[in-house]
Order: sequence, then C-alpha cells, then structure tokens
Amino acid sequence: QVTLLESGGGSVQSGGSLRLSCAASEFAQSTYCMAWFRQRPGKEREGVANIDSDSQTTYADSVKGRFTISQDNSKHTLYLQMSSLKPGDSAMYYCAAVSAAAGHCMLLPGDYTYWGQGTQVTVSS
Repeated sequence: QVTLLESGGGSVQSGGSLRLSCAASEFAQSTYCMAWFRQRPGKEREGVANIDSDSQTTYADSVKGRFTISQDNSKHTLYLQMSSLKPGDSAMYYCAAVSAAAGHCMLLPGDYTYWGQGTQVTVSS
C-alpha cells in the first residue's frame, strides 16, 4: 500500500508562485508513474503533469511553460513548481501514483491507483 501526502497549497495573487510537495511512502515497484491532478468545483478531475521512473514528463497544454514537475527519489517526494499562476489554476490539487512501465504514463485519473487527500490552491486576481 502506498500513501501519499500533499502539502504546499495556499492562497496567492495572480502571477505568483507556489511549490507543491507530495511525500510518498516507499514505492516497491522500480517503474512507476506519478502525477498531479486538479479538480475545480463542479468540474471533473484533470491531469496537470506526470513523471515516470525515467524522469520523462508530460504536461497539460494549459500549464506548459508555467508548471514544472520533478521528483527527489532519495526523499520519495514529488514536486510541482507552479509559476505565473492564474485564477483559473485555483483548484484542489492531488498527487497520484501507479506502477507502470516507463514511457507509458498517461494523464488520465482512471489510470492511477494511489491518491493523496489533496491540497487547496487559490489564486486571486
């Protein structure tokens, strides 16, 4: 069983930055996908970015050039550096993980097995 715990959410003004962290219990599998999703009120959960065990990354078009996903394997921690934040980025952000071969990671919620509880990000104009 993998447990994920997000932190780093908060309230910022438009144009500001935040860094989200996701602390993961040790993942026994050597190959995996980890991702950030977000969900706005009344909307479906959407993929933001993912990274695999080879550090290959994928981003949603809406965040390309503004968000950066990274991982520190020594600390079992996933990060999401968010810059140039917009009010439309306001959402609950979730960390997710699944055992998968490198290069086969998708940004679809149904593909992920393990989920954190989420951390709220609010961007004001």
